[in-house]
This record gives sequence, structure tokens and C-alpha cells, in this order.
Amino acid sequence: MIGDNLQKVSDTLLPNVRLVAVSKFHPVAALQAAYDAGQRVFGESHVQELVAKQEVMPKDIEWHFIGHLQTNKVKYMAPFVSLIHAVDSVKLLKEIDKQAQKCNRLIDVLLQVHVAKEETKFGFSPDELVQMLEVGEWKLCGSVRIAGLMAMATNTDNEAQIAEEFDMVHSLFCHVKERFFADAPEFKELSMGMSSDYQIAQQHGSTLVRVGSLIFGEREYH
Repeated sequence: MIGDNLQKVSDTLLPNVRLVAVSKFHPVAALQAAYDAGQRVFGESHVQELVAKQEVMPKDIEWHFIGHLQTNKVKYMAPFVSLIHAVDSVKLLKEIDKQAQKCNRLIDVLLQVHVAKEETKFGFSPDELVQMLEVGEWKLCGSVRIAGLMAMATNTDNEAQIAEEFDMVHSLFCHVKERFFADAPEFKELSMGMSSDYQIAQQHGSTLVRVGSLIFGEREYH
């Protein structure tokens, strides 16, 4: 079932788009089924759950942290996390850098951009993002590598609005890449799109789509 779902989603992806299987609130058995079907990139949004799953799952998995991250939780996943999707402050960036140093690692991160018409979403506004990059404190974080941007569209059925928001983020990505990361080949990821809107996201430059319910079914909340 999970294997079939995974195949269905994979068949709809453009060649340059990678699938992050969002496995939060799903049991290890469900992740193992996806792993057995060939999936290697998993996204979690609760640190405790991520750490618990990482301890028992195969070691060649690329773990992505996709939720809102508190600075005091960074240390628990610093030894193994592959990519942190939602860096929404310089303070958090510095903490990731500090913990990465302790683990003698280079941790890839994405800067979260807030474009949705909802107050609940975290992230830098486009202007704040450019201003933060201009100030340049991030350049002192030698154990963190900024690999791109992440964003969520407004939770709406209006596909034109979703497309417009994703397009705005893609334009910002291109601007930021050219202005601040022209010589940084690692700045190449744009994490946009979830189960409901990933098809639109990949038409607007997304390289990472975060899909959960289409693969694992509805979440089991405990």
C-alpha cells in the first residue's frame, strides 16, 4: 500500500525534484515500508520523534527536519540531521552552527520565507531575508551551509493564489542566489509544496517537495 502510494507520487515528479516523505506521527513500521520501497529521504517535525526513529531506522536515511525548530532542541539532532528546512532567525542559525561545530559537522539549512496570507506561518518576509543576508552575520557561521530557501503557500483551494506565492518565492530565490550565493553551488534547493499543492510547486521551481498523507495516509495523532 505505502509502496504503491510512493510509486504514484514518484511518477508525478519532474526529473529535478526530490521527494521528502513526511513521516511525522507515523509509526516506524510505516517508515520501514517506505524504505523497503526505495525511499531514503524522510521529513520529521518533532525533535524527540525524529531522534527516536533515527535510532532504530537504517543508517543510510537522509533525515530532514521540516518543522518549526526551537534553539534548545538543535543539539539533539545535530549529530545526524542532513537538512534543516525552516531556519527563521539568525539566532537559530547561530545555534545550529554552534552545535554543528561540537559534532565536527557541516549542516545544510534552508532559510524559511513567509509569503502565505496567514499569521500562523513562521519565516522571514522577503524584505527581512534580503536585509538579514546584507547584514552578513551568517557568513561567520562556518559549520552551517545555506543551501536554499523553504516556503509554504497559503492553505487555500485557490490554485492561482498558490501559484503566485510559489512564483514569488522562486523569483526571490533567483535574486538571492545571484546576489549572495553566485559562487556557491550548494545554494540550489527550493523546498516548496506539500501533498495538496506539490504539483503546482514543482511547476514553479521547487526542488524538494514535502509529501506525507498521499504516501502514508492520514496521520495518527497521539
